[in-house]
Amino acid sequence: MNVRRLIPAAALAGAVALGATALTACSGASAAGGGKGGKLDVMSSFYPMQFLAEQIGKDHVKAATLTKPGVEPHDLEITPKQTGQLGESDVVLYLKGLQPAVDKAVAQSGVKHVVDAATLTKLEVHGSSGHDHAHEGEEGHSEGEAEGHDHGHGEAGEDPHIWLDPVKYAEVAKGVGAALEKADPDHAADYRKNTDELVGKLTALDAEFEEGLKNTASKTFITTHSAFGYLAERYGLDQEGISGVDPESEPSPARMKELQAVAQKDNVSTVFFETLASDKTARTLATDTGLKTDVLDPLEGITDKSQGADYFEVMRSNLKNLQKALGSK
Repeated sequence: MNVRRLIPAAALAGAVALGATALTACSGASAAGGGKGGKLDVMSSFYPMQFLAEQIGKDHVKAATLTKPGVEPHDLEITPKQTGQLGESDVVLYLKGLQPAVDKAVAQSGVKHVVDAATLTKLEVHGSSGHDHAHEGEEGHSEGEAEGHDHGHGEAGEDPHIWLDPVKYAEVAKGVGAALEKADPDHAADYRKNTDELVGKLTALDAEFEEGLKNTASKTFITTHSAFGYLAERYGLDQEGISGVDPESEPSPARMKELQAVAQKDNVSTVFFETLASDKTARTLATDTGLKTDVLDPLEGITDKSQGADYFEVMRSNLKNLQKALGSK
Protein backbone atom coordinates (compact mmCIF):
# COMPACT_ATOMS: atom_id res chain seq x y z
CA MET A 1 0.00 0.00 0.00
CA ASN A 2 1.24 3.48 -0.84
CA VAL A 3 1.03 5.39 2.46
CA ARG A 4 1.20 8.76 0.74
CA ARG A 5 -2.36 8.21 -0.58
CA LEU A 6 -3.68 8.32 2.97
CA ILE A 7 -2.70 11.99 3.45
CA PRO A 8 -5.83 14.14 3.08
CA ALA A 9 -5.71 16.60 0.20
CA ALA A 10 -6.40 19.58 2.49
CA ALA A 11 -3.50 18.65 4.77
CA LEU A 12 -1.19 18.24 1.80
CA ALA A 13 -2.20 21.62 0.42
CA GLY A 14 -1.62 23.18 3.84
CA ALA A 15 1.85 21.67 4.09
CA VAL A 16 2.77 22.96 0.64
CA ALA A 17 1.47 26.43 1.52
CA LEU A 18 3.41 26.41 4.80
CA GLY A 19 6.61 25.39 3.02
CA ALA A 20 6.13 28.11 0.40
CA THR A 21 5.56 30.70 3.13
CA ALA A 22 8.72 29.64 4.97
CA LEU A 23 10.72 29.79 1.75
CA THR A 24 9.33 33.22 0.91
CA ALA A 25 10.09 34.49 4.42
CA CYS A 26 13.63 33.17 4.22
CA SER A 27 14.20 34.71 0.80
CA GLY A 28 12.66 37.98 1.92
CA ALA A 29 14.96 38.15 4.96
CA SER A 30 17.97 37.60 2.76
CA ALA A 31 16.86 40.11 0.16
CA ALA A 32 16.19 42.78 2.78
CA GLY A 33 19.32 41.88 4.68
CA GLY A 34 17.44 40.06 7.42
CA GLY A 35 20.48 38.00 8.40
CA LYS A 36 20.60 36.02 11.62
CA GLY A 37 18.07 37.09 14.23
CA GLY A 38 16.59 39.60 11.80
CA LYS A 39 19.84 41.58 11.71
CA LEU A 40 21.94 42.56 8.72
CA ASP A 41 25.01 40.30 8.68
CA VAL A 42 27.99 42.60 8.02
CA MET A 43 31.50 41.18 7.60
CA SER A 44 34.37 43.68 7.83
CA SER A 45 37.96 43.16 6.75
CA PHE A 46 39.52 44.78 9.83
CA TYR A 47 38.79 47.08 12.78
CA PRO A 48 38.26 50.50 11.09
CA MET A 49 35.63 48.94 8.81
CA GLN A 50 34.02 47.02 11.70
CA PHE A 51 33.81 50.23 13.73
CA LEU A 52 31.86 51.93 10.95
CA ALA A 53 29.47 48.97 10.73
CA GLU A 54 28.88 49.09 14.49
CA GLN A 55 28.46 52.87 14.69
CA ILE A 56 26.17 53.19 11.69
CA GLY A 57 24.33 49.87 11.96
CA LYS A 58 23.97 49.73 15.75
CA ASP A 59 21.12 47.35 16.73
CA HIS A 60 20.21 46.57 13.13
CA VAL A 61 23.45 44.78 12.26
CA LYS A 62 25.54 41.87 13.40
CA ALA A 63 29.09 43.12 12.80
CA ALA A 64 32.04 40.74 12.57
CA THR A 65 35.63 41.07 11.36
CA LEU A 66 38.05 38.81 9.51
CA THR A 67 41.04 40.28 11.39
CA LYS A 68 40.95 39.25 15.03
CA PRO A 69 42.33 41.57 17.75
CA GLY A 70 46.12 41.40 17.95
CA VAL A 71 46.61 40.23 14.34
CA GLU A 72 48.64 42.53 12.06
CA PRO A 73 46.14 43.21 9.23
CA HIS A 74 48.69 43.46 6.42
CA ASP A 75 49.71 39.83 6.92
CA LEU A 76 46.26 38.29 7.41
CA GLU A 77 45.65 34.87 5.88
CA ILE A 78 42.02 33.79 5.40
CA THR A 79 40.93 30.40 6.79
CA PRO A 80 38.41 28.17 4.96
CA LYS A 81 35.94 28.83 7.78
CA GLN A 82 36.29 32.60 7.31
CA THR A 83 35.85 32.20 3.57
CA GLY A 84 32.55 30.44 4.27
CA GLN A 85 31.43 33.15 6.71
CA LEU A 86 32.32 35.82 4.18
CA GLY A 87 30.17 34.16 1.51
CA GLU A 88 27.17 34.00 3.85
CA SER A 89 27.28 37.72 4.73
CA ASP A 90 24.66 40.24 3.63
CA VAL A 91 27.24 43.03 3.33
CA VAL A 92 31.04 43.04 3.11
CA LEU A 93 33.06 46.13 4.07
CA TYR A 94 36.73 46.13 3.12
CA LEU A 95 39.58 48.35 1.90
CA LYS A 96 40.95 47.01 -1.35
CA GLY A 97 44.74 47.08 -1.53
CA LEU A 98 45.44 46.73 2.20
CA GLN A 99 45.00 42.97 2.63
CA PRO A 100 45.64 40.87 -0.52
CA ALA A 101 44.11 37.72 1.03
CA VAL A 102 40.89 39.61 1.75
CA ASP A 103 40.80 41.09 -1.75
CA LYS A 104 40.98 37.59 -3.25
CA ALA A 105 38.34 36.16 -0.90
CA VAL A 106 35.93 39.04 -1.53
CA ALA A 107 36.32 38.69 -5.30
CA GLN A 108 35.30 35.04 -5.04
CA SER A 109 32.56 35.47 -2.39
CA GLY A 110 29.57 36.21 -4.61
CA VAL A 111 28.14 38.59 -1.98
CA LYS A 112 25.69 41.10 -3.51
CA HIS A 113 26.49 44.12 -1.32
CA VAL A 114 30.25 44.69 -1.31
CA VAL A 115 31.68 48.05 -0.22
CA ASP A 116 35.28 48.99 -1.04
CA ALA A 117 36.25 51.94 1.19
CA ALA A 118 39.01 52.89 -1.27
CA THR A 119 36.30 53.99 -3.72
CA LEU A 120 34.59 56.26 -1.19
CA THR A 121 37.39 58.83 -0.88
CA LYS A 122 40.47 59.85 -2.83
CA LEU A 123 43.61 57.79 -2.19
CA GLU A 124 46.97 59.53 -2.46
CA VAL A 125 50.61 58.54 -2.76
CA HIS A 126 52.74 59.41 0.26
CA GLY A 127 56.50 59.19 0.52
CA SER A 128 58.54 59.25 3.70
CA SER A 129 57.00 62.56 4.79
CA GLY A 130 53.39 63.59 4.98
CA HIS A 131 53.43 65.53 1.73
CA ASP A 132 52.66 64.05 -1.67
CA HIS A 133 55.82 62.53 -3.14
CA ALA A 134 54.38 60.51 -5.97
CA HIS A 135 57.68 59.60 -7.60
CA GLU A 136 59.37 58.75 -4.34
CA GLY A 137 56.40 56.63 -3.25
CA GLU A 138 56.30 54.73 -6.53
CA GLU A 139 60.02 54.07 -6.52
CA GLY A 140 60.01 52.88 -2.91
CA HIS A 141 57.02 50.65 -3.56
CA SER A 142 58.70 49.04 -6.54
CA GLU A 143 61.71 48.17 -4.44
CA GLY A 144 59.41 46.64 -1.83
CA GLU A 145 57.77 44.47 -4.45
CA ALA A 146 61.14 43.27 -5.71
CA GLU A 147 62.11 42.27 -2.19
CA GLY A 148 58.85 40.41 -1.60
CA HIS A 149 57.22 43.10 0.55
CA ASP A 150 54.33 43.87 -1.77
CA HIS A 151 51.21 44.32 0.30
CA GLY A 152 49.21 45.55 -2.68
CA HIS A 153 48.63 49.13 -1.52
CA GLY A 154 46.41 50.36 -4.33
CA GLU A 155 47.57 51.69 -7.66
CA ALA A 156 51.12 53.06 -7.96
CA GLY A 157 51.82 52.80 -4.23
CA GLU A 158 48.70 54.60 -3.02
CA ASP A 159 48.51 54.92 0.75
CA PRO A 160 45.52 52.94 2.15
CA HIS A 161 45.54 54.42 5.70
CA ILE A 162 42.59 56.77 5.08
CA TRP A 163 40.91 56.14 8.45
CA LEU A 164 43.67 58.04 10.28
CA ASP A 165 42.41 61.28 8.70
CA PRO A 166 39.05 62.06 10.38
CA VAL A 167 37.91 64.01 7.30
CA LYS A 168 38.52 61.12 4.92
CA TYR A 169 37.10 58.63 7.40
CA ALA A 170 33.92 60.72 7.49
CA GLU A 171 33.69 60.49 3.70
CA VAL A 172 34.00 56.70 3.96
CA ALA A 173 31.35 56.66 6.70
CA LYS A 174 28.86 58.41 4.41
CA GLY A 175 29.44 55.79 1.71
CA VAL A 176 29.05 52.92 4.17
CA GLY A 177 25.82 54.45 5.48
CA ALA A 178 24.43 54.66 1.94
CA ALA A 179 25.39 51.02 1.32
CA LEU A 180 23.61 49.82 4.47
CA GLU A 181 20.51 51.77 3.45
CA LYS A 182 20.53 49.98 0.10
CA ALA A 183 21.05 46.56 1.67
CA ASP A 184 18.37 47.10 4.33
CA PRO A 185 15.91 49.79 3.15
CA ASP A 186 13.48 49.08 6.00
CA HIS A 187 15.91 50.77 8.41
CA ALA A 188 17.24 53.45 6.04
CA ALA A 189 16.15 56.34 8.28
CA ASP A 190 18.10 54.92 11.24
CA TYR A 191 21.21 54.40 9.11
CA ARG A 192 21.04 58.01 7.90
CA LYS A 193 20.62 59.30 11.45
CA ASN A 194 23.51 57.20 12.78
CA THR A 195 25.75 58.23 9.86
CA ASP A 196 25.06 61.91 10.55
CA GLU A 197 25.91 61.41 14.23
CA LEU A 198 29.18 59.66 13.40
CA VAL A 199 30.17 62.29 10.83
CA GLY A 200 29.47 64.95 13.46
CA LYS A 201 31.81 63.22 15.92
CA LEU A 202 34.53 62.90 13.27
CA THR A 203 34.16 66.59 12.39
CA ALA A 204 34.65 67.46 16.06
CA LEU A 205 37.72 65.19 16.21
CA ASP A 206 39.17 66.93 13.17
CA ALA A 207 38.71 70.29 14.92
CA GLU A 208 40.53 68.95 18.01
CA PHE A 209 43.51 67.83 15.91
CA GLU A 210 43.54 71.11 13.98
CA GLU A 211 43.62 73.17 17.16
CA GLY A 212 45.91 70.83 19.10
CA LEU A 213 48.63 70.68 16.43
CA LYS A 214 48.42 74.28 15.20
CA ASN A 215 51.35 75.60 17.23
CA THR A 216 54.19 73.15 17.86
CA ALA A 217 57.94 73.50 18.34
CA SER A 218 58.58 70.84 15.67
CA LYS A 219 56.55 69.57 12.72
CA THR A 220 58.44 66.30 12.18
CA PHE A 221 57.70 62.96 13.78
CA ILE A 222 59.41 59.60 13.30
CA THR A 223 57.29 56.44 13.38
CA THR A 224 57.87 52.72 12.85
CA HIS A 225 55.11 52.35 10.27
CA SER A 226 54.41 55.01 7.62
CA ALA A 227 50.69 54.91 8.29
CA PHE A 228 50.21 58.57 9.11
CA GLY A 229 50.69 60.26 5.74
CA TYR A 230 47.09 61.48 5.52
CA LEU A 231 47.10 62.70 9.12
CA ALA A 232 50.42 64.50 8.61
CA GLU A 233 49.22 66.16 5.42
CA ARG A 234 45.91 67.21 6.99
CA TYR A 235 47.56 68.96 9.94
CA GLY A 236 50.73 70.34 8.36
CA LEU A 237 53.17 67.79 9.80
CA ASP A 238 56.03 65.76 8.29
CA GLN A 239 56.03 61.99 8.79
CA GLU A 240 59.32 60.12 8.63
CA GLY A 241 58.74 56.37 8.55
CA ILE A 242 61.37 53.86 9.60
CA SER A 243 59.90 50.90 7.73
CA GLY A 244 57.72 52.50 5.08
CA VAL A 245 54.12 51.46 4.49
CA ASP A 246 54.92 47.81 5.26
CA PRO A 247 55.42 47.58 9.06
CA GLU A 248 57.44 44.36 8.82
CA SER A 249 60.10 45.47 6.32
CA GLU A 250 63.59 46.14 7.69
CA PRO A 251 65.08 49.62 7.11
CA SER A 252 68.53 49.83 5.52
CA PRO A 253 71.54 51.14 7.49
CA ALA A 254 71.48 54.17 5.19
CA ARG A 255 67.87 54.89 6.16
CA MET A 256 68.70 54.64 9.86
CA LYS A 257 71.58 57.09 9.37
CA GLU A 258 69.29 59.43 7.46
CA LEU A 259 66.74 59.37 10.26
CA GLN A 260 69.40 60.24 12.81
CA ALA A 261 70.24 63.31 10.74
CA VAL A 262 66.54 64.24 10.41
CA ALA A 263 66.06 63.93 14.17
CA GLN A 264 68.91 66.33 14.83
CA LYS A 265 67.97 68.85 12.12
CA ASP A 266 64.23 68.97 12.84
CA ASN A 267 64.37 68.97 16.64
CA VAL A 268 62.72 65.56 16.96
CA SER A 269 62.30 64.40 20.55
CA THR A 270 60.48 61.08 20.17
CA VAL A 271 60.46 57.92 18.08
CA PHE A 272 56.99 56.41 17.87
CA PHE A 273 56.24 52.70 17.78
CA GLU A 274 52.89 50.88 17.65
CA THR A 275 51.06 48.08 19.43
CA LEU A 276 50.69 45.42 16.70
CA ALA A 277 54.19 45.52 15.15
CA SER A 278 57.63 44.97 16.67
CA ASP A 279 59.12 47.99 18.46
CA LYS A 280 62.70 46.70 18.17
CA THR A 281 63.83 49.03 15.35
CA ALA A 282 62.18 52.08 16.89
CA ARG A 283 63.87 51.46 20.23
CA THR A 284 67.23 50.89 18.53
CA LEU A 285 66.95 54.22 16.70
CA ALA A 286 65.88 55.98 19.90
CA THR A 287 68.84 54.55 21.80
CA ASP A 288 71.29 55.52 19.05
CA THR A 289 69.99 59.09 18.89
CA GLY A 290 69.22 59.63 22.58
CA LEU A 291 65.49 60.11 21.89
CA LYS A 292 62.43 59.09 23.87
CA THR A 293 59.88 56.54 22.66
CA ASP A 294 56.10 56.67 22.72
CA VAL A 295 53.09 55.03 21.05
CA LEU A 296 51.41 56.28 17.88
CA ASP A 297 48.70 53.76 17.10
CA PRO A 298 47.70 53.17 13.44
CA LEU A 299 44.40 51.78 14.75
CA GLU A 300 44.44 48.62 12.69
CA GLY A 301 43.06 46.71 15.68
CA ILE A 302 42.09 47.19 19.31
CA THR A 303 43.73 45.05 22.01
CA ASP A 304 44.25 45.32 25.76
CA LYS A 305 47.49 47.16 24.95
CA SER A 306 45.68 49.91 23.05
CA GLN A 307 45.52 53.37 24.61
CA GLY A 308 41.74 53.42 24.44
CA ALA A 309 38.74 51.15 23.92
CA ASP A 310 37.64 52.41 20.50
CA TYR A 311 38.58 54.57 17.51
CA PHE A 312 37.87 57.91 19.16
CA GLU A 313 39.69 57.13 22.42
CA VAL A 314 42.81 55.88 20.61
CA MET A 315 42.82 58.83 18.19
CA ARG A 316 42.68 61.24 21.12
CA SER A 317 45.57 59.36 22.75
CA ASN A 318 47.49 59.76 19.48
CA LEU A 319 46.78 63.49 19.53
CA LYS A 320 47.99 63.79 23.12
CA ASN A 321 51.20 61.86 22.32
CA LEU A 322 51.86 63.96 19.22
CA GLN A 323 51.35 67.19 21.16
CA LYS A 324 53.84 66.06 23.78
CA ALA A 325 56.43 64.90 21.25
CA LEU A 326 56.15 67.96 18.99
CA GLY A 327 56.12 70.50 21.82
CA SER A 328 52.60 71.82 21.44
CA LYS A 329 52.27 75.41 22.69
